[in-house]
Amino acid sequence: MGRLVDGKWVKTSIVTSDNEGRYDRVPRTFRKIIGHKSPYPVESGRYHLYISYACPWAHRTMIYRHLKGLNDHISFSAVHPDMLEFGWTFEKYKDGNGGDDLYGLSFLHQLYQKAQKDISTSVTVPVLWDKKTETIVNNESSEIIRIFNEAFNELTKNKVDYYPEKLKNEIDELNELIYENINNGVYLCGFAQNQNSYDEAVTKLFKNLDHLELRLEGQKFLLGEEITEADLRLIPTLLRFDLVYFTHFKCNIRRIKDYKNLSRYTLELYKVRAICETTNFDHIKRHYYYSHEIINPKRIIPLGPEDIF
Repeated sequence: MGRLVDGKWVKTSIVTSDNEGRYDRVPRTFRKIIGHKSPYPVESGRYHLYISYACPWAHRTMIYRHLKGLNDHISFSAVHPDMLEFGWTFEKYKDGNGGDDLYGLSFLHQLYQKAQKDISTSVTVPVLWDKKTETIVNNESSEIIRIFNEAFNELTKNKVDYYPEKLKNEIDELNELIYENINNGVYLCGFAQNQNSYDEAVTKLFKNLDHLELRLEGQKFLLGEEITEADLRLIPTLLRFDLVYFTHFKCNIRRIKDYKNLSRYTLELYKVRAICETTNFDHIKRHYYYSHEIINPKRIIPLGPEDIF
């Protein structure tokens, strides 16, 4: 694992921590948008999405790509599930996934170097790439899904809105709770550098899972009967929870399977074609157990669980 410093790959841990030993996620580097007032206009076939099937942040962008009818307009490439000394690679995995379909690069960090030769940054997925200017438009998943939600509507004629005006405030409040305590909360548990930071993170994680369990009593999704952005930001974490976070990140107070409403909700969302068809449990389990040497130094991949749901 490593990062780019002044355009050169430096082998180092990707786990950054604050002074209290809490995992401290590094902000993303590229934050442009696509649209009429942007240097990146709406065009079919112009943009390419780089993803990992293992990564929950990349998963949400693939879900949106499918839901919003963008499969024929935005191409994509997937990295190998292993993230080792040179970071994400384009090596072919045993299932045939993998490979850089645009440039035939070996490593994802080479794409970042192509975008900016002297860049200093972490090298993450997802990456929304502009084929014409050969640069990265955006590598922040929460912004990419907003782009996909509305920027291409005239092109696709898909007007389904997962961030409707009347629900924006409620969605924003849920997003903050979910990101801080659940999406990122599992990483705060797994990458904690001491007992106190772990205890704090795991307590917040399950307090907020318990809160969502109560919220789902008597309603189908987080904000009622329709799927919103809040659901689509939560589901990638829930789909990985019992498979990897419960054991690998020590989030083992309860499984999602042990929650009546959250387990029903997870299965309900998994039945959505855009979610089911973009979920790859083999890549997920392989990546976490094999890549995180600081947590699993022998890289032993467990056989279970037998039932994910």
